[in-house]
Amino acid sequence: MIIDDQSYDLIIVGTGAGGGTLAYKLAATGKKILILERGDFMPLEEQNRSNVDIFKRERYHAPEQWYDSAGEPFSPQMNYAVGGNTKIYGAALLRFRERDFETVKHQAGVSPEWCLKYADFEPYYTEAETLYKVHGQANVDRTEPPRSTDYPFPPVAQESQVAEIYEAIGKLGLHPSRLPLGLTRQEDDPTNDSEVSGIIPAITHPNVTLKTGAKVVRLHINPSGRVVKGVQAEIAGQSYLFLGDIVVLACGAVNSAALLLRSASDRHPNGLANSSGLVGRNLMKSLMTVVVQLSTKPNSGAFPKTVCVNDFYWGDGDFPYPMGHIQNSGGLLTDVIFAEAPPMFSLLAKFMPGFGLKQLATHSIGWWAQTEDLPDPNNRVRFEGGKLFVDYTPNNIEAHDRLIYRWIEVLKSIEKELDGFQRGFLHPRGEIPIQVMANQCGTCRFGEDPATSVLDPNCRTHDVDNLYVVDGSFFPSNASVNPALTIIANALRVGDYLIERWR
Repeated sequence: MIIDDQSYDLIIVGTGAGGGTLAYKLAATGKKILILERGDFMPLEEQNRSNVDIFKRERYHAPEQWYDSAGEPFSPQMNYAVGGNTKIYGAALLRFRERDFETVKHQAGVSPEWCLKYADFEPYYTEAETLYKVHGQANVDRTEPPRSTDYPFPPVAQESQVAEIYEAIGKLGLHPSRLPLGLTRQEDDPTNDSEVSGIIPAITHPNVTLKTGAKVVRLHINPSGRVVKGVQAEIAGQSYLFLGDIVVLACGAVNSAALLLRSASDRHPNGLANSSGLVGRNLMKSLMTVVVQLSTKPNSGAFPKTVCVNDFYWGDGDFPYPMGHIQNSGGLLTDVIFAEAPPMFSLLAKFMPGFGLKQLATHSIGWWAQTEDLPDPNNRVRFEGGKLFVDYTPNNIEAHDRLIYRWIEVLKSIEKELDGFQRGFLHPRGEIPIQVMANQCGTCRFGEDPATSVLDPNCRTHDVDNLYVVDGSFFPSNASVNPALTIIANALRVGDYLIERWR
């Protein structure tokens, strides 16, 4: 093993929504910062662009095998590159609702209270929306929490067919709103991400070093067991040890937990920072189903997501429990998740014989139905015989099924009034399989009590004084909206805490 001849004030592992944003926040402090990223910079043509090649299976899969609870191997949809999964996400950046931070009773159980509230995150949501150039429209969505300022940019233009649907939804007495999107405002590279807004600005500072192709395999603890002294990484077949005063993990909820478990020692026999036994447990990743409308007239197939509907977020008169969130998928040629659903297009082909893949996509409108899954300690990340297992059984299923049913009824009502849609047909749908790791969170929950949480309210581990986690691992509960903006806001919040700590 080679020990790096430099030591650092801060080492950040991972460059996604949490790590990339934190690097940006702290770059101007002048502190010596090292960023370790397992992947490399991602060529523009391989990013989430309007290209039919996006439908190729395995395109966005990590070069490794994980195992499900039955012991079956799978290749996870994880993007190891500068910017992490934000390089292939849809850039839908929504705030959690105020009640998402409180105890919420669901049909299938209880979503626990957070140790911090919406008011603690609100200024950082505002900062995050500015940093990621979020385009949106305030005061339309009735579930939207209070805001100190408007969105920094107006909503993006809608595809004409989507605009007609948007208006028709409103005529049904529902309250559609414009989906907040993070954009670069550059025509050739529209979606914003943590490489663009975080890493690139950070590495312009001479005190910040980025090492790519650096797979972190272990954290080394000091004899007392209270301080991480070294970060071991493999680079080009060689093992290195990097020394840092503060270490921050931002590898994603699965990989951050896995790294802590792999770093077991005499002082931490069950995994680093795992005196609670909760590292890796309570994995959540949202219940997500795509519902497709079949169109008789073409669209571009490459338009952005622009619509969301939250009328069913907290339930309705027939079901007094939360159901979830609806957003359009954008043009089906731009939605990376469809790389996971070739059966969906086989089903579409039955309704539209003679159409090729691109034609199917351009004669369809997709809708995501998203429901909060509840924390379950049996949904977890663990090792067995050196293999990484992801045990995950979906829950809160009835609420999700009701959301899908409600939304299909809305679509049927719309299609009676609008030209250009197949009428009397089923609405093909598909659920995301386990290998899709979108919206992963919860494996290192934060809280005041070390017995019931892994991290303190500032996302420092209870057991190790200089170790933090700033990806979605810290969530005590999930929500029905996408988690990315909350991860970004939290990284900005933890950045302020570290700046004060240094002072």
